Amino acid sequence: MSEPCAGTPTGAPAGTPPAPSQARTGHARDATRAILRLAQPRARWFLPGLAAGVASMLCAVALLATSAWLITRAAEQPPILYLSMAVVGVRAFALGRSAFRYLDRLSSHDAAFRQLSLLRVGVFSRIVPLAPAGLADTGRGELLTRLVRDVDALQDLPLRVVQPLATAGILAVVSVVGVWSVLPAAGLTLLLSLVVAGVLGTLGSGILAARAERELAPLRGNLTGQVLEVVENLDVLTAFGALPGRLADLRRADDLLRRATLRRSLGVGVQGAVLSLFAGAATVAALAVGIPALAAQGADGTAGGLAGPAFAVIVLVPMAVFEVFGLVPAALGAWREVRSSAERVATAVPAEIPVEIPVEMRAEMRAEIPADESTPAAATPPARPARPAAPVVELTDLGASWPGATAPAVAGVSLRLAPGDRVHLAGPSGAGKTTLAQALVRFLDYTGSYTLGGVEARLLAQSEVRAVVGLCEQRPWLFDDSIRQNLLFARDTATDDELLAVVDRVGLAEWAAERGGLDARVGERGALISGGQAQRIALARALLADFPVLVVDEPTANVDEEQGDRLVRDILATAAEDGRAVLLISHTPVPDELITARVALAG
Repeated sequence: MSEPCAGTPTGAPAGTPPAPSQARTGHARDATRAILRLAQPRARWFLPGLAAGVASMLCAVALLATSAWLITRAAEQPPILYLSMAVVGVRAFALGRSAFRYLDRLSSHDAAFRQLSLLRVGVFSRIVPLAPAGLADTGRGELLTRLVRDVDALQDLPLRVVQPLATAGILAVVSVVGVWSVLPAAGLTLLLSLVVAGVLGTLGSGILAARAERELAPLRGNLTGQVLEVVENLDVLTAFGALPGRLADLRRADDLLRRATLRRSLGVGVQGAVLSLFAGAATVAALAVGIPALAAQGADGTAGGLAGPAFAVIVLVPMAVFEVFGLVPAALGAWREVRSSAERVATAVPAEIPVEIPVEMRAEMRAEIPADESTPAAATPPARPARPAAPVVELTDLGASWPGATAPAVAGVSLRLAPGDRVHLAGPSGAGKTTLAQALVRFLDYTGSYTLGGVEARLLAQSEVRAVVGLCEQRPWLFDDSIRQNLLFARDTATDDELLAVVDRVGLAEWAAERGGLDARVGERGALISGGQAQRIALARALLADFPVLVVDEPTANVDEEQGDRLVRDILATAAEDGRAVLLISHTPVPDELITARVALAG
């Protein structure tokens, strides 16, 4: 996103940087505008739906006006020839209203959904580079709500805000002009009724529901976050007797959301009542100004004044106009909800990207989201040297920190990893082993030197580094799906024979066969399997991805000692077969015959 452009404080010399709070406010405004711009479909997608919507509403008003004229005129029993055009008009407007309504829904929703896909990809592309370290301050439930519910709410910008306002405005102008051409006084009363109803309906809805409409998105995010936290930690909360308290918090969060929804509904009800009242008032006013004009009509119809069919038109048209004009206050209420969601989506990315996040990622996050069909692109990086296929990894005085930390989590690490090397990195808890692993795959920036095949890692794209250096995490993420899908995640072109072969290499062939083969499910985050089996599935994924350098972070953390020894032996033996380099991070001892070097972190 663009840099904030807050004004210079009063009394500050020209060129003085804005205060941090001003900078954050300016960044939030710019970010929100960028999200709203991307939520609105481009003109060539949006205008056909708008045109069809306007045509449908005009047909609805014209149908009522023509029907009123036809019925009234037919009561005068003229020759049928005088009614034929009105009969055709009624049929045409009835068909046109439905046909244009269908085209409106089809075209406008297609435009909104196409733009929504671009918006979702754009937002997701901006968040992914920050994970996991840069999103530590945002809860999973809150982030999930922003990525799903709030992004979905942005489709209401074209559908419930822009198009209804444009349609209602055009229809109101055309209707007022049409009624004015029949009887100026009736046109004036219709105009005044529309203006007063719009103002009072908007004010009433705003006073009663504006705050609730702005609060709905944050309250939904808070409730989702609490529900997710309770569900994920249900066993721990139950074991320590904390579940009743958390459920009470859930009920309070749900109650706040319910009351906000009721306040919004109250505003909508008041708004509908005001519009209905003034729709009736416009009809009564049309009667008041039309009856004297009708009385001036001679018995033979030749004297000056208002004819009966025209009188019916000016009396009934306001009903149809107000039916469409009622969308205006609703659209303004929808605008408040859309803007609130846009602000939440925009602030899903921190205003200030932590310096611990790699430089290339910070450049990507500052890039403006383009409102076009292409996937949001990062700032064009400088030309990079090609990475070697099987590089030598060298670290010299490497250090790394977590975002917001006051001191480095790890510092002064020097080691060398050549193809076939198996290095054991040991150290007590808190020594920075996991931080080092995160730096090696460029989730975190680093100090000192880190080269791949003699090329500094900073000069390579993060994707290029991760194509060489793979990470088996301490708690590997497993999807709530089958073994097959959890492995295809690493290489989607792999055949079942290749998957079975890699399962056998990591020692899970017999276990997988007993569970039903590759179709066996592993449960949410691997809930249906043991920690050791999860680590072996993660290792199988790494083998499928064919990383030349493999970093394995604490593979024995979730298993017993005997199983941990077998797992470590299998990991190192499998890596030795392929000639890949392995950095085994573990605080537990590893036999000398399995490794080629040891590195210790003092902590």
